[in-house]
Amino acid sequence: MSKEFLFEILKVVVIALVIVVPIRYFLFQPFIVRGVSMEPSFEEGDYLIVDQISYRFNDPQRGESVIFRYPDNPSRRYIKRIIGLPGEEIEVKSGKVFVDGEVLEEDYTSVPVTVGDLSIDLDKKEYFVLGDNRMHSYDSRSWGILPEDNIVGKAIFRVSFFSNFGAVQNPIY
Repeated sequence: MSKEFLFEILKVVVIALVIVVPIRYFLFQPFIVRGVSMEPSFEEGDYLIVDQISYRFNDPQRGESVIFRYPDNPSRRYIKRIIGLPGEEIEVKSGKVFVDGEVLEEDYTSVPVTVGDLSIDLDKKEYFVLGDNRMHSYDSRSWGILPEDNIVGKAIFRVSFFSNFGAVQNPIY
């Protein structure tokens, strides 16, 4: 191999790294769904693209599926749906979720909340998150509030090698 050929290969590698590394670490990152806590919205093995930049300019919104660092072990990443926003009162009673006294209509899950009643007042920069598969989700009902600083980003695109492929649709409240 000639020096020119090796130099050209080196240039391509450097250019690729200069483009890919900032995108991967600052804008978008992959996430693979593990477990059944977000079924039917996301299934085990779904490959998600996570938008890491939007929340630098806009606050997370109710209904968005967020990837976050688990508060009790920040090396672990979870995916859940935002239910409660900062300053709101969240109540779970009689199998339903209430936000500031109003029942939350949730068309993405047909499973009622099965954990006992609870009431949480969220402070600034605190969120309440639940999995869509309420019977099999380890979420804010178990470990409490999600601090805003733990949120990595929101799911914006899904690839499922068995059935689904496309943009993530968030419910409208």
